[in-house]
Amino acid sequence: MTAPRGPFRYGDRVQLTGPKGKLQTITLREGGELHSHLGMIAHAQIEGQPDGSVIANSGGHEFLALRPLLKDFVMSMPRGAAIVYPKDAAQIVQQADIFPGAVVVEAGVGSGALSMSLLRAVGASGRLMSFERREEFAEVARANVETFFGGLPEQWSIHFGDLADALPRDAEPGSVDRVVLDMLAPWEVLPAVADALAPGGVVLCYVATATQLSRVAEFLREMGDFTEPEASETMVRGWHVDGLAVRPDHRMVAHTGFLITARRLAPGSIPPEVKRRASKRSYGDEDQEIWTPGAVGDREITDKNLRKRIREAEKAAGGARHAASLRDADASEPSLD
Repeated sequence: MTAPRGPFRYGDRVQLTGPKGKLQTITLREGGELHSHLGMIAHAQIEGQPDGSVIANSGGHEFLALRPLLKDFVMSMPRGAAIVYPKDAAQIVQQADIFPGAVVVEAGVGSGALSMSLLRAVGASGRLMSFERREEFAEVARANVETFFGGLPEQWSIHFGDLADALPRDAEPGSVDRVVLDMLAPWEVLPAVADALAPGGVVLCYVATATQLSRVAEFLREMGDFTEPEASETMVRGWHVDGLAVRPDHRMVAHTGFLITARRLAPGSIPPEVKRRASKRSYGDEDQEIWTPGAVGDREITDKNLRKRIREAEKAAGGARHAASLRDADASEPSLD
């Protein structure tokens, strides 16, 4: 699916940048109004205007109206589970070498933030298989993806169940090019991942703590089915640039997670030995306590809050479907030229 172009339609998501750079994201609807202490903007003032228009509110203050970029949409969309930040999603696409036409597996789907980046990367000729254990999270992700793309991509499928059981059920051995794991204990599913990956395929794990990172690395080495793992983290620091006043921003997006990658070896291959200093390899109960959900800050969302997020996401998806139908109707009208 392509990004929407042309004038704004009811159902479109619109990002408004007001005085002092404050951002607000709205979904256009008939009769809708955006109120603030600066005044009011009627949604009808925006509908029909081209992307990048400047709209004045009732108080005479000007707002820039743009369709949100993917990174903007991800940061403002309804969430059922924690999201993969845009800076990490960009690195995942690059480090996992996601390419057009690839068959990619991701687990779990969360709120769909990473799914959208992966869908763009695999293109119409690829395939993304998203695995999720909780159907409620998948509902939020499905609605968010539909809102952003204006429909559900045909190359995307959602599968339910634990990856260790569901992946052998839904994917033939050696049929997957790339696997991206965003879960608490990815080492538990690595044997199933090894069976599904084609030789030379990439597995990438996104983990939050150094203890999880160490655990994944040692498990990959002990399996003997993968190359020596490589680990990294990404930090993004913005800069203030105004004439000669050039300095780093006081705030930055620092640690959000670690990325660790490895490639599938051909069956029976033994990798060259990598010499390392002796280190502690065994994990006891006290080590495992460090990466429990509570210890790593994985707060459970309440059922009431989750139902609210589902309603918000589905409402936005309905608006996106309506906007897409209006654009299709415009495209089908005969030209007067």
